[in-house]
Amino acid sequence: MGKLYIVPTPIGNLKDITLRALEILKEVDLILAEDTRTSGKLLKHFEISTHMQSHHMHNEHKTIENLINKLKSGTTVALISDAGTPAISDPGFLLTRACIENDIEVDCLPGATAFVPALVNSGLPNDKFVFEGFLPVKKGRQTRLQLLAEETRTIIFYESPHKLVKTLAHFCEFFGEDRQVSVSRELTKLYEETIRGTAKEVLEYYTNRPPKGEIVICVSGKNK
Repeated sequence: MGKLYIVPTPIGNLKDITLRALEILKEVDLILAEDTRTSGKLLKHFEISTHMQSHHMHNEHKTIENLINKLKSGTTVALISDAGTPAISDPGFLLTRACIENDIEVDCLPGATAFVPALVNSGLPNDKFVFEGFLPVKKGRQTRLQLLAEETRTIIFYESPHKLVKTLAHFCEFFGEDRQVSVSRELTKLYEETIRGTAKEVLEYYTNRPPKGEIVICVSGKNK
């Protein structure tokens, strides 16, 4: 039997990769990458020449059977995403589940995940929280926001820059303008910033300053 390694990669600063992650990426037979062009830059930087294969949301259903057969035959495989920990709003769950169903060992390394530093930096309660990832784009979005309006734990979202203002406006509408919000952008990168305030204040800030880069939003839960 082979083995599947889930390997987190840096969310920005390349120094955030672990020594163990580098070791695994050099030793496995195959690396599955969400985007081989993006991951190719990372591997080149660390002088890793392991064979790489594309594995993303558009082909993972079709490739899993073949990958399971490779693992059964003794191939060791590392799964990486463009940034952060695979399966957290990225491909990885389906292959992990298939490995477990076929008694193939899975080892997830600890490492970078964008929502953890964003949550800790937010100043919002982090003893209990719920990770929502990306909200539905259209269908089900209003229903989801109505349910989350009653959530008492800190809520964490991922969002794209061109949708941030719209999402903050929805927070004002469904959660109330006074709900506390923290937006972390470009974490670990040169232009990293975290903006904190009420939903209304943060909305006004980004309405006047169109954002760029990867974004994590933390929202305080409803007061009990």
